[in-house]
Amino acid sequence: MCGIVGTLNLTPAAERVRETALRQMLAMIRHRGPDQFGIYLGADVGLGNARLSIVDLSSGQQPIANEDGTLWIVFNGEIFNHVELRPELEARGHRFATHTDTEVIVHLYEEFGPACVSRLNGQFAFAIWDVHKRSLFLARDRLGICPLFYTIAGGALIFASEIKAILADRRVAAAIDPLALDQTFTYWSPQSPRTIFAGISWLPPGTHMTVRHGRPVIEPYWQPQFPDRDEAGGPDVGEAVEGLAELLIDATRIRLRADVPVGAYLSGGLDSSTIAAIIRNYTGNRLDTFSIAFDDAEFDESGYQQRMARFLGTDHQVVRATHADIGRIFPDVVWHTEAPLLRASPAPMFLLSRLVSSSGYKVVLTGEGADEFLAGYDIFKEAKVRRFWARQPDSRLRPLLFRRLYPWITGFTGGAGTYLAAFFRDGLEDGAAPDYSHRPRWRTTARTRRFFSEELRGAIAEGSKPADAWPTWPDGFSRWDPLSQAQYLEVTTFMSPYLLSSQGDRMTMANAVEGRFPFLDPRVIDYCNLLPPRFKLRGLTEKFVLKQLSRRWLPDEIWQRPKRPFRAPIHRSFFSGPPLDWVEEMLSPERIAATGLFKPAAVGQLRAKAASGARLGETDDMALVGILSSQLVVERFVRNFEMPPPLAAGDDVRVCVENRAAA
Repeated sequence: MCGIVGTLNLTPAAERVRETALRQMLAMIRHRGPDQFGIYLGADVGLGNARLSIVDLSSGQQPIANEDGTLWIVFNGEIFNHVELRPELEARGHRFATHTDTEVIVHLYEEFGPACVSRLNGQFAFAIWDVHKRSLFLARDRLGICPLFYTIAGGALIFASEIKAILADRRVAAAIDPLALDQTFTYWSPQSPRTIFAGISWLPPGTHMTVRHGRPVIEPYWQPQFPDRDEAGGPDVGEAVEGLAELLIDATRIRLRADVPVGAYLSGGLDSSTIAAIIRNYTGNRLDTFSIAFDDAEFDESGYQQRMARFLGTDHQVVRATHADIGRIFPDVVWHTEAPLLRASPAPMFLLSRLVSSSGYKVVLTGEGADEFLAGYDIFKEAKVRRFWARQPDSRLRPLLFRRLYPWITGFTGGAGTYLAAFFRDGLEDGAAPDYSHRPRWRTTARTRRFFSEELRGAIAEGSKPADAWPTWPDGFSRWDPLSQAQYLEVTTFMSPYLLSSQGDRMTMANAVEGRFPFLDPRVIDYCNLLPPRFKLRGLTEKFVLKQLSRRWLPDEIWQRPKRPFRAPIHRSFFSGPPLDWVEEMLSPERIAATGLFKPAAVGQLRAKAASGARLGETDDMALVGILSSQLVVERFVRNFEMPPPLAAGDDVRVCVENRAAA
């Protein structure tokens, strides 16, 4: 993947687009594409690209145009079916100057206009400038694997793959959006189109924007869809397994298309192990695998990783994440996420991608998506148990099913399960609520808001409007099966804005590594969404159909493993060793008061508790990392935003100036 930037003047009064401004924006995202740079410069438009060269290394430098130079593109991502699309376009008379997937998009847009996005199997964010129509087209992939942000300032639309590039424009200043912070401390991240910065928006996943005559128009082209709950039919289990196998094998194969070596993450769980096994069994590719080990045994899965690597015979490399490592790199992690975090999990992912990069790899395949589209998370099981319990709410036996989900939770083992029974009873009989599945999680996370300052609470109350209500429900949602409803919420509120962003793209691209996701192939998604819910969650067995498929490739101890969520230590990463200067500074009463987001006294008590060595509960852990990361966002982006020098003459920069005759 790469990084893109751009500016389009919306009014005659807007200042002329300057090459130096685009060079400054590109310098902010050099990490995303350090190989080459490109700029397209017109009187009222400028486009830029920082390239991570993966396909067509010799002639794929951007920006790229169509035959007559009337369409220009900058592109971040990969189009995996470009090999199949190209002959179709050539048969329609299009002539190609490169072998890149980027050029395929240009000609596809020339042929089909905005509808071209529905033909793309890939992960993408791109901008196409139409010289004749004086229009700009921006698009983002179905699930938002590739980021794309924008704002309007000084009469111009300013967009980029990362917010820091937008902030490089002197017309834009960073300020915290109180409602976005409120969302973060409930849903783990701001909900699209909001970002943590006021006035700066995501282009939502599965949408495109057309800007013409100074007016941006955003339209959706895709969202997750599920059948009505009473729809009968579909394959039997055996047919479902074979259908998934065919699609998943091909989705993996086409994601190996690259002119550079491709590796794979290996977590020791079902999903990444399945992808690695497909590569080993169905391709001739060399397979190097990479994983994270933790010194903290509570989080470590390295035994399973090593077992799987030996089984597949891969060249396996491991990065060991200590508490000290996570605490040390966390400020850099927040610089790349550009958002507050309620988990420390992105930090070890940053270390992992750094290992991949230092090993000479630019591309890795991973297992993200299986849990969302094949019902792997405990949140789906929780909802199922709660609905079962709600049929007999006075039952003492039914809540004991939670033992199978959380046997390790203190206060639950060896007794009647009063702790979790009390927790999950809240709202138990409100099964018709559209957010029934996620209320317990959101209620738990929202307790972290008790640290909010009165000033922040007032700003949230003042700024809230009915239109800000979240989440939103698509047409037909009430007719879906409860599992489908829960999957939709997980994809739209958690996977797209957090998992694929803060823990995904931002951590890989921080080290110029591209992640690819076979389970997120649109064909695989559509197939999984049409499967009967019982094929995904059979009793309390998650990902049932995937397990039936993967047992042919994996050792029993791997495919039979219960799902274990990826987590990283939080308070021990910041307080178990020598004091970290940045932690002391960010949590000092003076800095907390100056930022104005949190209550100094309450934060002081939390800090003292963590520093004492006491074990923090789930909510306190989330609050601690949320406060620290919020303070860092303010420090790095609002109070003290630093920019490197613009791209200089020594950088490999291709500059294309608009041909006014073509216009």
